[in-house]
Amino acid sequence: MLFIGVDLGTSAVKLLLVDGAGDIKRSVSEEYPIEFPRSGWSQQNPDDWWAAVLKGVPELLRGFDAADVCAMGCGGQMHGLVVLDDHDEVIRPAILWNDGRTGKQVDYLNETIGKERLVSLTANIAYAGFTAPKILWMRENEPELFRRIRKIMLPKDFVNYRLTGSFVTDCSDASGTLLFDVRNRRWSEEMLRVCHVHASQLPEIRESYDSIGTLAPSVAGKIGLPTGVVVCTGAGDNAAAAIGCGVIGDGRCNISLGTSGTIFLSSSRFSVLKGGELHSFAHADGGFSLMGCILSAASCNKWWTEQIIGSSDIASEQAGIDPDEAAEEQTFFLPYLMGERSPLNDSSARAAFVGMSMATGRPEMTRSILEGVSFAFKDCLNIARDQGVSIESSMVCGGGAKSAVWLQMLANVLGITLLIPKTEQGPGYGGAMLGMVAFGMYSSVVECAEHLVAVRDEIKPHAVAQGRYERRYEIWRHLYPGMKDIFTMMTGQKSDRAVEK
Repeated sequence: MLFIGVDLGTSAVKLLLVDGAGDIKRSVSEEYPIEFPRSGWSQQNPDDWWAAVLKGVPELLRGFDAADVCAMGCGGQMHGLVVLDDHDEVIRPAILWNDGRTGKQVDYLNETIGKERLVSLTANIAYAGFTAPKILWMRENEPELFRRIRKIMLPKDFVNYRLTGSFVTDCSDASGTLLFDVRNRRWSEEMLRVCHVHASQLPEIRESYDSIGTLAPSVAGKIGLPTGVVVCTGAGDNAAAAIGCGVIGDGRCNISLGTSGTIFLSSSRFSVLKGGELHSFAHADGGFSLMGCILSAASCNKWWTEQIIGSSDIASEQAGIDPDEAAEEQTFFLPYLMGERSPLNDSSARAAFVGMSMATGRPEMTRSILEGVSFAFKDCLNIARDQGVSIESSMVCGGGAKSAVWLQMLANVLGITLLIPKTEQGPGYGGAMLGMVAFGMYSSVVECAEHLVAVRDEIKPHAVAQGRYERRYEIWRHLYPGMKDIFTMMTGQKSDRAVEK
């Protein structure tokens, strides 16, 4: 038996072919463009995602018997606003998770509707990346297009709709729309009224491991698969990555060092932070999660290495960095290339190098980027700890996790043990596992993870280095409050968050 896992990312779709024992037989990646029409804006054409899937699946199956494929599941980038008309045609480019155009709408939701009311309805406050502010932005700025909307969906749901014709979403992805009652796992009727959305425009809610049907005959013919292949609902990428790393049930943690960065805490019980600094979402295992999201993680390192210093060899740039030797010179980096979500909720925040001197060189700036992203993770972890959450270890995944230097630095900064899964393929692997459950190979996500997920290595924090980084963090954490007003003046955006003293 074979299963297909789909990781619908921001820069590419990655497809995995996984056998029943959980071994990856082949992976294929198909890239697509991303548009930045204005500073802080980020969008994509959903038809590019679909074209990449149509191209990638036949390549994935090359040399294998397609008749052995039983099911497929998708983990997809969250929050993106995908809108279709009454002919099922895409109305406008999808507004992505890291888009910051909705400052005005976020202020309206948080101030006029009110954070307390939002939390009571959805378990979350408004963030620029969430789907609901984008709907309000479209209503205000593109009214003619807004009136044409017949279906509102999230990125992975668009792919599933093209695969099966089923208009559905899962609880984990729906949680990031700010239209979803997380506690009760259903759409919030009041939030639909606030955002001028009709229930008929939204997909049916299912659990991530449910079957939503089989491949449409016309699609099966295009991609070379049998029509009987089961497609599961799938999950938002962070929840799918957590499934792929076995972060299920109570007290488990996953850190994703991808384009964005997340700390994902799983729980069987619903919980919420009144201030909304961390997201309270439904999990793909049927439970719940708390999640902190930083918008630019590994993308900071990629930006610095490729766009600024013109290198393609990230490993060589990090070769001289000792993760146990926190820098003595005072160069710091704020990693807010696309604004910031957790815990700042400030789309006007920007990246910055601070404290450079004539002694500062390329290695010091490279180190400060790895360190600055690690400190941003620490901001989120500290919020969780302040709520009484005990975290001693965490699974870790994502492209940035391939750097041994960065992993040791991150362990030192956070003061926890990082666990490396035997199979590290993030959302795609989680999608394949959800497909196995939907097909009936396993009775539950828990059973599937017990059979397929194992730890191959662990990285422990070094006590002396931990103390050094703690002292540097005490300086770093005061930089954003000191620069917040400057960022707001630069971007011309109003913010409702007072500068911390």
